[in-house]
Amino acid sequence: MEFAAKELGIVTKCVFASDIDSQAQEAYAKNFSISPHGDITSIDAAEIPDHDILLAGFPCQAFSIIGDRKGFDDTRGTLFFDIARILEEKKPRGFVLENVKQLAGHDSGKTIKVILRTLRSLGYEVELRVLNALNFGLPQKRERVFIVGWRDQLVFDWEFPTVEMTDLQNLLESRVDTFYFASDKIRSSRLSKVSRSGKEKKKYTIWHENKSGNVSVHPYSCALRAGASYNYLLVNGERRLTEREMLRLQGFPESFQITHGYATVRRFAGNSLPIPVARAVIYRLLSQNAGAKRGYKRAKTSERL
Repeated sequence: MEFAAKELGIVTKCVFASDIDSQAQEAYAKNFSISPHGDITSIDAAEIPDHDILLAGFPCQAFSIIGDRKGFDDTRGTLFFDIARILEEKKPRGFVLENVKQLAGHDSGKTIKVILRTLRSLGYEVELRVLNALNFGLPQKRERVFIVGWRDQLVFDWEFPTVEMTDLQNLLESRVDTFYFASDKIRSSRLSKVSRSGKEKKKYTIWHENKSGNVSVHPYSCALRAGASYNYLLVNGERRLTEREMLRLQGFPESFQITHGYATVRRFAGNSLPIPVARAVIYRLLSQNAGAKRGYKRAKTSERL
């Protein structure tokens, strides 16, 4: 989110960040000018600096136990509650929230109704949409819910220009260590499944094996996941993605400093979001509601990258 905002030239300073993962804190501090606080549930909202825009992601698993009451009581025990209490205390002009696509239909739609009801009760007009990174130039099929809000009255056009997908070859490294290559057994198994299916094998593809054992072959990656098998995505059916390649698939700039090992960066990438999508959403929110002019040309170009 911070990369997305800073690249626009509209959002100038991040005044607060929070992540409970100590390794993520270290990586964040190394790459940005701020060290994240830890557990957000233990932080008094009044102690958070005033800010104009709140940008956040939050897990939704705990929403499976929500009830039918109104207000914060429906969200206690979830990290969304902490977002809501910060919004209530600090009253920023607007916000952008991001979550997995499944949030929109979680618990037969009850979860998202509680979230929207809570946000509206705090004085925000709110809208949401599922957006796919493939439509914003990244060779990764990653669908995520983006929720935008603005105090009093919201204007938001969800019709974004489709950006031609970057060729996967441009993101892949030409030489990689043998560490990244799958075993002969795994490679043989993938090749056998693809050959039997008659799927076309282009020069640069990523092979995805799902939980059922079926293998799909695409000129783009399926969604990066933090907790999946190390070999569920294989470049050309042969090797795992490198740390830098995973970050590129999320739109991270080359300037991002890799501070940890493979397993940790893999978790970072799987838990992150597609930066070009967030950048376009943040820009659209600010340009249509805050009348943002500074950095307009730069931001307009960035939206299409």
